[in-house]
Amino acid sequence: MLDQVYADGVGRFPVDVPVIARDFSAHRFAGDALTLVKGANLGKFDGALYRAPAGKSGWGIIYNDSIASKGRINFTLAHEFGHYLLHRLAHPNGIECGQQDMVRWDLAYREIEQQANCFAAGLLMPLNDFRTQIPAKARPTFHDLAACGERYGVSLIAATLRWIEYAERRSVLVVSRDGFILWARSSKSALKTGAYYRTVNRAPIEVPMASLAAIAGSGGRRLIAEHDDAWFGEPSTEVALVSDNYDFTISLVHLDDAVWRSWDKAEEEADTFDLMRRR
Repeated sequence: MLDQVYADGVGRFPVDVPVIARDFSAHRFAGDALTLVKGANLGKFDGALYRAPAGKSGWGIIYNDSIASKGRINFTLAHEFGHYLLHRLAHPNGIECGQQDMVRWDLAYREIEQQANCFAAGLLMPLNDFRTQIPAKARPTFHDLAACGERYGVSLIAATLRWIEYAERRSVLVVSRDGFILWARSSKSALKTGAYYRTVNRAPIEVPMASLAAIAGSGGRRLIAEHDDAWFGEPSTEVALVSDNYDFTISLVHLDDAVWRSWDKAEEEADTFDLMRRR
């Protein structure tokens, strides 16, 4: 629908979530529409979907106005719009979401948060356009992905996660802090060849000692290095960003081509990301 409205391309991106949320909900759900989108002090939460106070109809999307990143705010708004469309009837008292809810896109976390994130990614970063910016076989740097983040009005992590979804090459996104992996996401081809980290309900995993994630230090720098066997015991290219603002390091690890192997039963049952994709 948005592609048709902005057929000339002018004004298509970034998506104006508050305008679309209010207009669409008023047209589709008259009497139960989204009537309020604003910033407020939410403490530990990034965003929330709340029902209007007693005596009033409709819903409100509230984002944490202490968030400095406009891209993070924009994704939060789209995420809460997804909750409104998908989950408001099952959660009549509303939903509150923290930062972790915005970056975990897998079923192993919380299904409703994964669904809201998938909706937000589809609304803000449609694949038909994203694929024209970075091809599926590309080996992007964070400069390339940051340009997409600017185009779609989202954070670098959100843009990288979106590329990982359709990437045909073997690549792994790793987010770490103090030498330990917080969470990671593998492209489908990397996952199929065993290049992944399981972090849910597991003991902390140290980043490889020879990786940029281990030796980069601080300073908000973007770095790149070629490794012989630092990641997964095979040659790789690591592009890394040390974020002082958010106190973590982002590594995008590009691996060489490898022969695919079929799933065995134990792996298929254990890997929730691929199960989510099939569902």
